[in-house]
Amino acid sequence: MTVAQAIITFLKNQYVERDGQQHRFFSGVLGIFGHGNVAGIGQALIENPDLPYTLVRNEQAAVHMAAGYAKANNRLKTFICTSSIGPGATNMITGAALATINRLPVLLLPGDIFARRNVAPVLQQLESPSTQDIGVNDCFKPVSRYWDRIYRPDQIITALPEVMRVLTSPSDCGAVTLALPQDVQTEAYDYPAELFQKRVWLIRRPAGDSVSLSRAIKAIAGSRKPLIVAGGGVLFSVASDALAAFVSQTGIPVAETQAGKGSLPYDHPQCVGAIGATGNLAANRLAREADLVIGIGTRYSDFTSASMTAFQNPEVRFVNINTAEFDAYKVSAIPVVADARVALEALTAALPSYKVSSDHAAQISQLKQAWEAEVDRLFHLNTQPKPAQSEVIGAMWEASGPRDVLLSAAGSHPGDLHKLWRTRTPNGYHLEYGYSCMGYEIPGAMGAKLADPSREVYVFLGDGTYLMSPSEIVTALQEHIKLIVVLVDNKGFASIGGLSRSLGMGGFGTSYRERSGASGQLDGELMKVDYAASVRSLGAHAITAGSIQELKAALEEAKKSDRLTVIVIETQPGVGVPGYDSWWDVAVAEVSQIEDVRKARAHYVEARKLERHHLATPKET
Repeated sequence: MTVAQAIITFLKNQYVERDGQQHRFFSGVLGIFGHGNVAGIGQALIENPDLPYTLVRNEQAAVHMAAGYAKANNRLKTFICTSSIGPGATNMITGAALATINRLPVLLLPGDIFARRNVAPVLQQLESPSTQDIGVNDCFKPVSRYWDRIYRPDQIITALPEVMRVLTSPSDCGAVTLALPQDVQTEAYDYPAELFQKRVWLIRRPAGDSVSLSRAIKAIAGSRKPLIVAGGGVLFSVASDALAAFVSQTGIPVAETQAGKGSLPYDHPQCVGAIGATGNLAANRLAREADLVIGIGTRYSDFTSASMTAFQNPEVRFVNINTAEFDAYKVSAIPVVADARVALEALTAALPSYKVSSDHAAQISQLKQAWEAEVDRLFHLNTQPKPAQSEVIGAMWEASGPRDVLLSAAGSHPGDLHKLWRTRTPNGYHLEYGYSCMGYEIPGAMGAKLADPSREVYVFLGDGTYLMSPSEIVTALQEHIKLIVVLVDNKGFASIGGLSRSLGMGGFGTSYRERSGASGQLDGELMKVDYAASVRSLGAHAITAGSIQELKAALEEAKKSDRLTVIVIETQPGVGVPGYDSWWDVAVAEVSQIEDVRKARAHYVEARKLERHHLATPKET
């Protein structure tokens, strides 16, 4: 077999097992062929049609699609992504970073320079005067969980099992890069038959050590105002039922990170919703007073912790349940290095009589009711002449079904969606916010739809993201993947524009305006872009909605369609969703000639005083 044939044959025989159920791990190959992979991986795929190939329009989008698919499958399935040497390969770097940051398994097979070196420099080869052992694929090293370059055919015998070990790890998974020199891909070797037998990789559910678990139990039993912060690990572990059982028994409220939203249905009595810089009034006020924070499957990003200002109780301590030791030890917590579901079941069994006080239970209920009333208000502002973004979200939620999926990634949308979207079932809220990558939305949604075609997938994106990467609409049409896309035309980068104004810079460089002849700056007339015409030019169905009523009608039309539909709607600028006792540390210039910047700096200095290190460890009892 050639190296490429051996790799493809090996990969299609890899399976994973969790809770007694087996799944084929790789569902296919995504990519674009060029001179770095067409004669190797391309030829191997022709001979292996049971590992289907999908042609995408951008290599970065291929990795996004694979990441979206892996996330929607709770990391039990993924895709392989292949590219040519050079720009095809480096196009995947952003996607690799996204996958690794979000702990999502994606395998990258980029083409590489000639290993034999006599034909050099080959087209698109990066040369270095200090070494011949470097190329653009070395750029994948910091954004990959595992990286290797194959110089000899026999090296894949030991490399491929390492690839699978990392991809199936509950704590270390992320992007894996196997750089394949284009000449080596086509070289033949007599491989052992055992390499190609079916292999089943067990997805472990570690239970954690008894001492740490015992300390966590004591900390919870001694707490008066505990709060759970549910992260993505709850969903990856399929631990929603275990979480619901634990909090129904104890009365402990559950706040959700972006990745953990949907761990409980929004109407569960203990679900208090979004926490942190994009959090709501209920979760953030409970966080401020909590004396014990139980983090489950969270890495405590600055948005979750509101830049370490969310937890203000002087006595606050932490318990962290996480499969990754690196995350379990954060904020000086009692580290329970364990699977979320296993740990929650153990806590439920160990704390049969623990219950939050009636006063605290009443506070939780009152805050939750107040927040739900606030969501209803924001859903129906009746802003004129154009709707507010919160009204658009409300219309989308009312149109969606209980099992449908809402997907977004960047701009002002994640903040508003984190607060407002009422998730009803696990994985019904799909936000890529570990990297918040513009361009993820459409390919990521394609992956989510492929994971479960029975679920309608609603994509919420802005004009900035659309203009950056609309090309995968063609891929969705090619593969008959139905999506409902709501494209908000807000004439620029609304999120960064708002942030710029809050920092005293007036939204500089964030609106889609022509360059003014008078000022020489980008402060002229607003540009007019016909997004609906752009969508139609790619072959998709487009609808322009001028009001909430028209949006609702368009959503119903899209639901009945069997193809991708994009609904374009303009929103009212400057009508945002409040911050609700949250803050995000974005540095403001210490010295400026602009008065608004000086005012923002003064506020920034005061706000930073609330940042905490959380160095104190829980007291043993």
